[in-house]
Amino acid sequence: MRNFLTLFIVVCSFISEAQTTGHNEVWLEGKFKAGFLAAHRGMIGHLPTEHAFAGELSYLLQSKGQKAWHNQFKKPTYGFTAFFGSVGNRELLGHYFGSYAFMSFPLIKQKAYSFSFKIGGGMGYGTKVYDPEDNILSAAVSTHINAMIVAGVESRFTFGNNSAILGLDMTHFSNGAFKVPNLGLNLPYVSIGYGRRIQKSNYCDTCPIAGLGRQTLFFGAMGIGSVSSNFPTGGKKYPVYALSLFGRKIIGDKGGVEISFDIMSKQSNIEFNSDVPKTQLDLIQLGAFAGFILPLDHLHFVLGMGVYVRDKFSPIDLFYHRAGVRYVFSNGINLGVVLKSHWARADYFEYGIGYTFGR
Repeated sequence: MRNFLTLFIVVCSFISEAQTTGHNEVWLEGKFKAGFLAAHRGMIGHLPTEHAFAGELSYLLQSKGQKAWHNQFKKPTYGFTAFFGSVGNRELLGHYFGSYAFMSFPLIKQKAYSFSFKIGGGMGYGTKVYDPEDNILSAAVSTHINAMIVAGVESRFTFGNNSAILGLDMTHFSNGAFKVPNLGLNLPYVSIGYGRRIQKSNYCDTCPIAGLGRQTLFFGAMGIGSVSSNFPTGGKKYPVYALSLFGRKIIGDKGGVEISFDIMSKQSNIEFNSDVPKTQLDLIQLGAFAGFILPLDHLHFVLGMGVYVRDKFSPIDLFYHRAGVRYVFSNGINLGVVLKSHWARADYFEYGIGYTFGR
C-alpha cells in the first residue's frame, strides 16, 4: 500500500501533464544492466557472491514545453519502467521484480545527444528474504515487497526514430524499517540499451506557457501516519503519528524552500529503557525542519534536514532527514510519501495528507 501511494502521486502528475500538453512524443526502450551488491554494512559483507544482472523495459513520454518548468529543465522525459534481475546472491536473495515511475532531467541537450540525470521510485518484489529458520544469513531484507528507488545518469544518442543508451545508476530496495532486519540492498548498475520512437509530436515552443503559481508564502498542515519496528527481529510493530505545520515559498521555476514544526509520536520508542515508566506525553518528539523543494507544477520533490528540539529519551540521533515526493492539488489538498531517516539509516516512511491554505 505504501509503495502504491508513491506511484499514485506520480501517476496523478503524469495524467495532469497529458491533459495539458496533448499528444506527447512516445518512446519504448529496453536495457541490459550489469552490476554488483554493495555491502554497506559489515553484517551483510558475506552476501555479495556474484555479479548482478537485470533487464528493464521503459515507456517514455517527452514533454513539449507548454509549462514553465519544461523549458527551465530543458524538456525532461518521464515514464514507467519494468525491472527484473538478480541482486548479487541468487541463493540467499533470489530475484527481484519491480516497477517504478521516473523523470529524467537533461543536463546537456543537443539535437542528436543528451546527458541526463534520472530519478525514480516505485516498488519491488524479492523472491527470498530473511527467515530465522530457513534463511538466517539474508540479513539485508525481511519483506518480500520493498520500496524501490533508482537514481543515476544516462547518455542518449538519437538517430532518426532510434536511440542508443549508456547509463550508470544506483538501485535501492528497502522497506523503511517497517520490519527488521532492514539494512537494504544497494546496487550500482551500468547499462546499455536501445530505444524506438513509436509516436512523434512537434514541440510547442511558441504556445502560451502556464507558469507556476506563487505568493509570498504558503502555509499549511500535514497529518502523517506510519508503522515501524525495532530490533530484535520478530518484534512488535508500532504505529507512528505526526503533525507537520509548514510554510513554503516557491522562489522560482527551479526551486523553493520549506520550513516546518513537527510533532511526532513514534510508539516504538516505548521500548527504549523499557524499565523506565513512560507516558504518551513522554513519547512526544518535537522537531524543526528546513528543506529544498523542486516544484514540477503540482508535483514537488522535497529534500532536507531537521533537528529534534524535544526528545526526552534521545533514543536515536539529534538530526533527522526527509526525502520524497508530494502532490499538491489545485484545491490545496496535499498527498505525500517521504522517507524519514537518520543519516543513512531509515526511520520510517511518512504517509501524509494535508492542506495548503490560499493555494
